Amino acid sequence: MTREFEIKKEVEVEGTPEQVWEAIATGPGIDSWFMGPHTVDGRLGGRMSIDMGFFQEASTITAWEPGKHLAYESDKGEDGTFHAMEFLVEGRDQGSTVLRFVHSGILGDGWGDEYLDQSSKGWDMYLFTMAQYVKHFAGRPGTYVFAQWPQQPEGADNWPVLMRALGIPSDAEAGSPVTIEPFGVTGVVDYVVRHDAHNFLGVRGPDGLYRFHGTSAVGHHLFGDATGQAEKWQAFLDHAVGNQAGGQAS
Repeated sequence: MTREFEIKKEVEVEGTPEQVWEAIATGPGIDSWFMGPHTVDGRLGGRMSIDMGFFQEASTITAWEPGKHLAYESDKGEDGTFHAMEFLVEGRDQGSTVLRFVHSGILGDGWGDEYLDQSSKGWDMYLFTMAQYVKHFAGRPGTYVFAQWPQQPEGADNWPVLMRALGIPSDAEAGSPVTIEPFGVTGVVDYVVRHDAHNFLGVRGPDGLYRFHGTSAVGHHLFGDATGQAEKWQAFLDHAVGNQAGGQAS
């Protein structure tokens, strides 16, 4: 049985409405803080799509007021399910901007409160990342770099394993200077959530926003040469898990 849902968020951004619009309404802008890659035909009725290889989705733009209002709706599934996104942009004094966001639609069977809770936490992280992108990297198109943590035994707590492999203290808080040791990236922790299965860690480096989604995946945004980075991060995750599996076996 299908069900309607709605998630609402609001974030203040240290940037102009024009910079926020570039971030939410262009392919290179979206890739700089959300999943990717995206293509955008920027007009009312235009098409927007994401193709990650293992996941594709296409949408139609239903509202297009540059600098003010963007909305789009995914193609409906056979059961009528769809996702709709709406962004309202409002400029404030001294060059800041408030972005109001709504994710709504119809979910299919098997998608309940857990999905909504995870999605809500995920949007907190993504919208924070968007604000960081606008504040620190506006005008520098980013490349989305994704790698998946290999399948884990049920109930495995690999967050400490990931932190050790990265060389990041397990008690690091927002504002802590850190080094992602295997990659030689020095930066500052800008986002931390520790809550059972909803662990998130964000590190802002000089040329990237590094995002760790618990022990399920990494989804970074790199503002320089990203050639081979997805493969390097996948190899890192595979090695970290392999070492842990070996330690458990012994």
